[in-house]
Amino acid sequence: MDDCLFCKIVNGDIPSTKVFEDTFVLAFRDIAPQAPSHILVIPKKHIGSVAEIDTDNSYVIAHIFEVIPAIAEAEGLTGGYRVVSNCGSDAGQTVNHLHFHILGGKALSLEMA
Repeated sequence: MDDCLFCKIVNGDIPSTKVFEDTFVLAFRDIAPQAPSHILVIPKKHIGSVAEIDTDNSYVIAHIFEVIPAIAEAEGLTGGYRVVSNCGSDAGQTVNHLHFHILGGKALSLEMA
């Protein structure tokens, strides 16, 4: 998608602070962190939100959840971490490209859940 911010990051048109990358996934630091460690994990292939996960792309989502623990471990999030995905504008999704937030590095309040 030409106008998608995260697709531009995947293509290298917009810089990011990458923490992980492979064939299917890119993970980078959030530019407005809500916790000491705040990483966004996105599929390289454009998927708009959780609502667009289907049998043709669910393998990418499974892969994301396979790499999230490794990313968290590399970040030193030994006390735990939160994984969040907002779906749609009412839920606070501001970029219409599926992404998962990894939040950690401190005790997180339930209000952030």
